[in-house]
Amino acid sequence: MRLASMNIGGERRFGRLIGEQFEPLPKGADPWGLLDPKVVESADFETAIPVKSDTKLEVPVPVGAVRDFITFEQHTAGSLRAVSGTSDIPQAWFRQPVFYFTNPHGLIGTGHDVPLPPGTERFDFELEVAAIIGRDGFNLSVEEAWSHIAGLAILNDWSARDLQSSEMKVGLGPAKGKDTATTLGPALVTLDELVDQRHGDRIDLSMEVKVNNVVVGTDTLANMAWSFAEMVAYASRGTWVRRGDVLGSGTCGGGCLAEYWGWYGKNSISPIQVGDTVTMTVDRLGSISNRVVHGSDMHSVPEARRLDWHRPSEP
Repeated sequence: MRLASMNIGGERRFGRLIGEQFEPLPKGADPWGLLDPKVVESADFETAIPVKSDTKLEVPVPVGAVRDFITFEQHTAGSLRAVSGTSDIPQAWFRQPVFYFTNPHGLIGTGHDVPLPPGTERFDFELEVAAIIGRDGFNLSVEEAWSHIAGLAILNDWSARDLQSSEMKVGLGPAKGKDTATTLGPALVTLDELVDQRHGDRIDLSMEVKVNNVVVGTDTLANMAWSFAEMVAYASRGTWVRRGDVLGSGTCGGGCLAEYWGWYGKNSISPIQVGDTVTMTVDRLGSISNRVVHGSDMHSVPEARRLDWHRPSEP
């Protein structure tokens, strides 16, 4: 099953993709019902709509929280080198699959324009695959976690690298550097459609990103350092993951410009500019494509007000 969403007559509609057609559910129907074969069998789908390569789709399903991990060792080494000048990965990275929370309100579907974030001169993309939670779970074990994953979709974690680098010097995770847009789509592909590509706890799907139809990077999803089940188990440790939560794999090897800047210098490949089109394709999951356009003006925010302060008295 391939769950998808489209704007029809000014209203967001949910349904399924079959081949090159979108079959919408009746208005108000629960899109998550499509995960139940009995519901699908009795569903009264409306007239199918053709879907072409340039058709705009919305985010496939209603989304809650968005966690983005960093699970590809090659990307980790290259991106660290871009920031710190060294590709030595800290031992803490190997101990657990770390993530940051990003903006669910910035999610867009394939075919939509991406506005350049205000103030950036080093705009980048990140080729990822996301697992989407289909069933609530609390403090899940790795063994339990697989049954809570509804399926996978392609994710592009658009990144303003100069903004990201500046704000992360404070010691917190990415904020405005990742805030403007994240592409998710074109559909949520349920795990049963990927069984033949699963080897143990890894799913072997080829990944590719193009800028203006020129291939920039390729990898396989099987190169993740953790499985999606392990990521879900870690994310749910002592808390809930809810239906609609998105867990990004992190960028694959060669899946962003920052990695090339780390290995070969900041002038080795140009940042994404207004007018560029970034297209990502993952085997079995499809393709997402977005064109970058001019964004909002940057309104200034004053520097911090400085006050005299003193450390607290020794207890």
